[in-house]
Amino acid sequence: MTRHPVLFVGHGSPMNAIEDNVFSRSHAALARLVPRPRAILAVSAHWESDGTFTTLDDPPATIHDFGGFPPQLYAMRYPAPGDPVLARRAAALTGGSAADGRGLDHGTWSILHRMYPAANVPVVQLSLDVRATAGEHLALGRTLAPLRDEGVLILGSGNLTHDLRDAFGRMRRGDASTPDWAARFDADVARALVERDEKWLVQALDTPDGRRAHPTAEHWLPILYAFGASDGRGTASFPLTGFDLGSLSMRCVLFA
Repeated sequence: MTRHPVLFVGHGSPMNAIEDNVFSRSHAALARLVPRPRAILAVSAHWESDGTFTTLDDPPATIHDFGGFPPQLYAMRYPAPGDPVLARRAAALTGGSAADGRGLDHGTWSILHRMYPAANVPVVQLSLDVRATAGEHLALGRTLAPLRDEGVLILGSGNLTHDLRDAFGRMRRGDASTPDWAARFDADVARALVERDEKWLVQALDTPDGRRAHPTAEHWLPILYAFGASDGRGTASFPLTGFDLGSLSMRCVLFA
């Protein structure tokens, strides 16, 4: 079986799940860039935990983990099957645990709703251990690399820049401009991914632009899993670039 590529997707606003825009159309197009997987292991910014867990539920529920959006967004369901075998396999690789009672959050289903609208590819989600360092998150991603040889798409979902206070402030003001710090950090990350500069990526949030781009780390960490799972050999390309709400980087990364 051919080794499967790895994807990181900038997911932005939950509204991209129901709106027809450049981001939603680009998310749909991502499915054409990778072979159809037998299953998906998603690492989303929106599941933080004490320890590393995978979703054992089959099927996993659709979680609406946001507030203040239109009713049609809350009505959405993504009825993909789960994959308990994959959940246990990924847990064993990471030294974590497979757990019941957790579904798919919008960082996962809002993307997969566009990529695989028939919801007929099994999906397992992996949590972010809040106790782990950036280097440890990247190392956990590296442990997932064998799944690529088993037909599994490893999908990271977050944003390379994510300051919601700035983004929503721009939305209220009608200001769609991208601030310099967001443009610089997004470009610096792209360079580091292409050059496979692991040292910079691990320390990125310690830089002035990194601290500004990520007041909290959860939307950054999925790129470390994708980079780690690319296993030192993946060439990075960028099927989507741009900013949602001015300062949320929507850059997507394909490691082939």
